[in-house]
Amino acid sequence: MASETKDAHVVEIPVDEEHLEKLSSSATNAALAAAIQHHPLMEISRSPGHLLLLKLWQREEALFGRRATLKEGRLDSARREIFQLCFSFFIFHGFFLTLLYTSAVNSADDHHRHSVCKKWWLPAILSLCTSLVFVGLVQVKLWRYWKVSRQLQRERNDNRALGRCVQELRMKGASFDLSKEPTIGKRMKSSSVEIKWRPLTWCSQNVVTVCLLCFAGLMAPASKFILC
Repeated sequence: MASETKDAHVVEIPVDEEHLEKLSSSATNAALAAAIQHHPLMEISRSPGHLLLLKLWQREEALFGRRATLKEGRLDSARREIFQLCFSFFIFHGFFLTLLYTSAVNSADDHHRHSVCKKWWLPAILSLCTSLVFVGLVQVKLWRYWKVSRQLQRERNDNRALGRCVQELRMKGASFDLSKEPTIGKRMKSSSVEIKWRPLTWCSQNVVTVCLLCFAGLMAPASKFILC
């Protein structure tokens, strides 16, 4: 009898699938909330010093990006100007050679041809002086181009160094050392290898000027060849 009375007080509580889903959902939300609380970005938002540093570095990243965009535009403009100068250089010499050839053909008699031949140095000097003006303008544009190119390279290096620090700050959160600074504006000392290959670097950067000078040197004696 005692056992029957004891069994009569046992109550079975049904557990359905909806109740299990609610339990698992609440556990997942609790775990997610705990993970968010310990996320590095949440730690940064709760730390005024880390939050201020992150905002400052993000602002500097935006400034680096704008300066790099402006310098890239200046490089494109310099390339167009150099191309236009070189094109004008060759157009001038083509027109100049045409005039010399026409003058030589129109010299019918020997006396006139001889007098024209004696003055071959006049067009040669004119050609050389004009060529030197074009070469000087091209060299100035090249100098500015490579100066801006070096500045752009430094901007990109500084931006990469700053980006690494920002990424480290986002990953570490409040444990990030606030005294750490990105190596911005610091230039590596030139090694002996760079000094050794500096003439080769100069030639590669000024190959356009060298080619124009060689062409101008060939055009100077061409006047005597055509006229005489």
